[in-house]
Amino acid sequence: MRAGRAGGLIGDRVVAAGSAARTLVAATARALCGTDCADLGHPRGISRLSGAPEPVRRAAAARAAGRVALTVGQAAEVDADQVARWFADQYPRRRYPGMLLGSPHGAAAHLAVALGIPWLPTGFELSVHWPQGAVDGPQAALDHGAALAARLLVGNPELHVRQVHCPASRGALAGATVALAARWRWLPAAYLQLLAECLEPGAPVLLLSDARTWPVVDSAPGHSFQVGSPRSGLDPVDFHPDSPVLRQVLHAAGSDGARWRALAGAPRPAEHGVEPDFEQSVRDWGSVHRHPSHRVLVPEPAVLSALTADLYRHWLRAAGKTGNRLIVECGRLLDPWQVVRAGMVPYWCENATRRSVEGVEWWLAGSEPFSSVDVLPEPPGLRSPAVAGLPQWLAVAGFGRRRRVLDRSAARGYPVTSVPTRRATEVLRAQSYDLPTPSAMTVTAALAALRDGGSPQGLLVS
Repeated sequence: MRAGRAGGLIGDRVVAAGSAARTLVAATARALCGTDCADLGHPRGISRLSGAPEPVRRAAAARAAGRVALTVGQAAEVDADQVARWFADQYPRRRYPGMLLGSPHGAAAHLAVALGIPWLPTGFELSVHWPQGAVDGPQAALDHGAALAARLLVGNPELHVRQVHCPASRGALAGATVALAARWRWLPAAYLQLLAECLEPGAPVLLLSDARTWPVVDSAPGHSFQVGSPRSGLDPVDFHPDSPVLRQVLHAAGSDGARWRALAGAPRPAEHGVEPDFEQSVRDWGSVHRHPSHRVLVPEPAVLSALTADLYRHWLRAAGKTGNRLIVECGRLLDPWQVVRAGMVPYWCENATRRSVEGVEWWLAGSEPFSSVDVLPEPPGLRSPAVAGLPQWLAVAGFGRRRRVLDRSAARGYPVTSVPTRRATEVLRAQSYDLPTPSAMTVTAALAALRDGGSPQGLLVS
């Protein structure tokens, strides 16, 4: 492993504001330190002009994104080792009964906190300027992104860079900046150090992998490109030039779609998948150092969210608590520490798409009823045909037998406003606490529950 480059950009500057990995590491690390997420606010660069007309908001959002995105020149200064160090250094140095690595998922953060172990991402997102960019120009985005990826990979050969051009999930920002998901191809040095210094003897290493696929164009060694994303709540066919859904998406982003052209791709793991070589490096390290490794392959985010919620309910009840109060979190709106303090069951929605909300509806319909259901929808900050309306979120809250609450702050101005992460902390602090907190669940018990409950739903534990 190479040493960090002098003058390289620090992780806090590199990792995209509001990205899943950034938020989940911050929330998990705070919980393991015994604190909540009250200090986590709006992601930098998200417009708060909730009352302004949409063209004004789009322009303001693009300007804000430009202020916090990396410049083209800075792409060459990114040091992936320093990013890994920034993630790892957020956790207190002590002995842990395991380690959880992998794709970003809010339920993984809740699972890590219940187990008393760190969660670390297998990649990170970054945003880079795209001068004269175009929302409806995927080929132009690919050309610009390929040059950026080449700069980035010169100093970071351990990365694979997946570029995502998705106006459905990024709106007008897709024409102002390029979104890159950088994935490590093997365990970075900072992770190896944390594993060596902080794992208890024989403690397992868990690797969570998002198994969703998407059409991908292999641009160059180390760089691949996808139009759209499973996170958008749409399907690949919706990004075809003749798609009525695409026309709605581009119109909402301020484009007439005249330049949109289809790019043929082959199915590959989507942007948050884990690189095969990374998985092999985890297994090799575990074999050499006598730490068992386990892979958890997740077919859809809703599956892990449901299994983790069921696991929490069983864990709380085994500790003498009711397990009858549910908090439905969304995107960045989560606080694992306050969830445990309140003795609540967490269900995490990846985002505010109809598909994500349908997942919690189906799970609630088949679950033992909850006495209370609190719902925290994260407004996506844009309009999209895939975004759930407030009536659908209200239907989720309606599953509560006695208490049914949709957070008013999150609902105000939905879907075009933004809500700070600390809003989840404020809502959970207002809940009655259920102390003492349960003893940490064991990794063995968690894996058994995931294996038994997840197998019929396509979740695999190996």
